[in-house]
Amino acid sequence: MQLWAGIDAGKAHHHCFVIDGDGNRLLSQRVPNDEPALLQLLANVLELAAGDSVVWATDLNRGGAALLIALLIGHGQDILYIPGRAVHHASKIYRGEGKTDAKDAAVIADQARMRTDLQPLRAGDDISTSLRILTARRADKSADRVRAINRLQAQLLEYFPALERAFDYSRSKAALTLLTKYRTPDGIRRAGEARIHAWLKKQGARSSAAVAASAVEAAKSQHTTVPAQGMGKEIVAALAKVILTLNEELVELDALISKKVTEHRHAMVLLSMPGFGPVLAAEFLGATGGDLTVFQTADRFAGVVGLAPAPVTPEGLAETIIAPAVMIAGSCGSSTSPACRR
Repeated sequence: MQLWAGIDAGKAHHHCFVIDGDGNRLLSQRVPNDEPALLQLLANVLELAAGDSVVWATDLNRGGAALLIALLIGHGQDILYIPGRAVHHASKIYRGEGKTDAKDAAVIADQARMRTDLQPLRAGDDISTSLRILTARRADKSADRVRAINRLQAQLLEYFPALERAFDYSRSKAALTLLTKYRTPDGIRRAGEARIHAWLKKQGARSSAAVAASAVEAAKSQHTTVPAQGMGKEIVAALAKVILTLNEELVELDALISKKVTEHRHAMVLLSMPGFGPVLAAEFLGATGGDLTVFQTADRFAGVVGLAPAPVTPEGLAETIIAPAVMIAGSCGSSTSPACRR
């Protein structure tokens, strides 16, 4: 008798709901997200199975469920992944209006019992896991940088719109460096073009002469002191320093990602594809765990990545779209085969 164990995963606790082939409840238990408790849960469920197979399913594939997944994979258990959005929509057809961990776990278990399209969870290799962490960190830093630049521009508009228009602060390090010292119309006019140029050059800024000239020109166009200038200039200086720091951190992360991605066995194939650079290759490996065989077929992979939102029936179309992925999945055999040389 096969059993299905649905787990509503959380940060501190998980809820496990076990059903049999007819959907009858055999176990409903809340367990701490700690190794001894999770191992005891595994033992309890396997005891219920009495030697038969158990299919586990969870609504998280990382984060708070990482320890649980690692323990289940380490003990040879089959795990399916059902996205939280799917659980949310599916729960509407089950009895009961309230949302509880027990109900969500029951829905996960029942969906795993009935559906045949759920993806199995596999542990990614060490390099792919590291790349996933690094690219997630890079995405966070990039988002922080965009927010800081937007706040910087909004603050400049409060008291010095001409300077806000003068530079592209997402590209010009020299302009950001300028704002750490010179950021008001009167201050820039007093300093003058020559002094600003010399100071920027001393800071190692490129195009310091052009930046100094543009800043002075902007300052000459405004002689009115806006009330927001007093506090605004302090905020602008702080934001400019934050953006400069984030730029340095992103450069370091890119270098680390570029080095790490070359250690993966699929790096050469990925980097040989048009449009694939180190960061995109790292994101790809991190998302797939470095093993595309989990998708089973090229059509399935096309559907998951969104290249074929509708079922793809012509084999030629799927092969055209997914040929590189099939190569990575191992179908190319040796690196000297004609398919691998394309």
